[in-house]
Amino acid sequence: MKAIIYCRVSTEKLSQHTSIGRQKEELVMLANKNGFSVYKIIEEKASGYEIEREGIFELLDDFKEKKANVLLVQDDTRLGRGNTKIAIIHQLLKYNVLIQTINDSGELKLSETDTLVIEIVSIVEEYQRKLHNLKIKRGMKKAIANGYNPHKNLRDTNIVGGRSKKEIPIEEIIRLKQLNLTFREIAATLRGFGYNVSKATVHRRYQDYLQGSIENPASTSRQN
Repeated sequence: MKAIIYCRVSTEKLSQHTSIGRQKEELVMLANKNGFSVYKIIEEKASGYEIEREGIFELLDDFKEKKANVLLVQDDTRLGRGNTKIAIIHQLLKYNVLIQTINDSGELKLSETDTLVIEIVSIVEEYQRKLHNLKIKRGMKKAIANGYNPHKNLRDTNIVGGRSKKEIPIEEIIRLKQLNLTFREIAATLRGFGYNVSKATVHRRYQDYLQGSIENPASTSRQN
């Protein structure tokens, strides 16, 4: 297994320089003891309450890309303090990262409070995903029930759903609006067919069309 070693101190004091060196030395020993191959060592001088840290971004990117699967830290406070710590640990767990610490003599042991908070965050995220998908399905069903045929109307239907397309088809926005869909439902429907579009963008494009700055391609083709 490949491990990333993360060391952090919060100040530039000489005593902290000694601390970060000790962290690195002890974590290398922990990696050797467990037979982990050290992929990278990240050293950082920053406050634990600050989430915008280059070292944290770097290790999250590496874990996301599966370059390593184990994180070695002195203790959970090296990752962060307060809500910052919870957010970082939650993201690491989503990437299935094994977190080991010196203080726990092995796998990270979270307090009951931290465990409860992370469980609540996971549940909320899951319901947010469900709500997002339900909005898309609702918009698509309403459009189709009102006579909208996506396979007939949308071009480039061979593009896999979920991938962003370069242009948002104003003719589809107009057609869906004529079927009495709200801007929120139109955005959800178009996202279901692969267009990465927000409610605000749909509303803006439609207002531009009404003001004459965007011409309806469908009417143009009929005139030609």
